[in-house]
Amino acid sequence: MSDPRIPLLVLLGPTAVGKTALALQLATALDGEILSADSRQIYRFMDIGTAKPSRDEQRMVPHHLIDIANPDETLSAVGVVSLARALIPQIHARGRLPMLVGGTGQYITALVSGWDAPPVPPNPALRAALEAQAEAGGATALHARLAEQDPDAAAAIDPRNLRRVIRALEVISATGRPFSQQRQHRPPPYRIRLLGLNMERSHLYARADRRLEDMMRAGFVEEVHSLLARGYSRDLPSMSALGYQQLAAHILDGLPLERALAEVRSGTHKFIRHQDTWFRGQLSDILWLDSETLDPRAVLRDCRTWLQEN
Repeated sequence: MSDPRIPLLVLLGPTAVGKTALALQLATALDGEILSADSRQIYRFMDIGTAKPSRDEQRMVPHHLIDIANPDETLSAVGVVSLARALIPQIHARGRLPMLVGGTGQYITALVSGWDAPPVPPNPALRAALEAQAEAGGATALHARLAEQDPDAAAAIDPRNLRRVIRALEVISATGRPFSQQRQHRPPPYRIRLLGLNMERSHLYARADRRLEDMMRAGFVEEVHSLLARGYSRDLPSMSALGYQQLAAHILDGLPLERALAEVRSGTHKFIRHQDTWFRGQLSDILWLDSETLDPRAVLRDCRTWLQEN
């Protein structure tokens, strides 16, 4: 009997490794539609600094989960994954291949592993108190508090992602149990092929640095200016993204541009290491490909063979 599960091609890897270019090639050849697994590309008006696919690229291949929220709107990882779960069967019903592409490990792991968040309702009073503590003592202090209560959760959550740190503490407070032990698992209804892109670390750092230079030439500073002029505070979770935070400090506080860019480069290198650790620690069965030496035709042949395996 043929496998009744929906085929889902997943292309993951650290930032700047070349996922977009390969995804477009594969989607064009395989009649695919791309679901973005990027926690910043969901926001409107944040195009340059998130390396969002261009309008031409989005016209070339249908894209989903891009530009679905304003920067001051709250859209949790659970919400994004729920949207993806609704879109995948719709894409399949059109006779097209769903492709999940990106570098946000929480999105990808939740979807391909079938994890659901604990059913704990928001506690506005507690959230406000935790936000006040972060304001007074810094986000790293709140992350340290999480590390004391749940080391596994703290290891999986970026200290800069204040919203997720607060959510973990909120769930722990409500249940009295570690957040990391409360994920609910249900096997996903997909037949999954996991492809991972990577390259030698120093080469990837250099590539990320060059991409930042390209972003600056494309008007990254002007994009952050525009966001601030629209009234979007730099304290919003969306504006904590690499580059936006540092350029906002340049614009509002007079942080020298070269120092701001040095911080972006350093933060991006650290983020690349975090992404690599996450994928290798959370997911198995990834076929890792060196993006500097891969042959897209060979990757395409592999994907076609996988699609024919029922």
